[in-house]
Amino acid sequence: MTKILPVLLLILMALHLVKPLGLPGLRRRSDFWKIAVLAIGLMFFVVALHAGAVL
Repeated sequence: MTKILPVLLLILMALHLVKPLGLPGLRRRSDFWKIAVLAIGLMFFVVALHAGAVL
């Protein structure tokens, strides 16, 4: 999961630059940074869950 998530989010960002997704908050090409912020948050959450499972 931790390796698939960044790849999927990079693909999503690239697709959004080509053709905006049209979702609320993602209607312009310049909004691709919001996907990056979401990606950082999701990766932090996944790593935190993984670190909690080890302890």
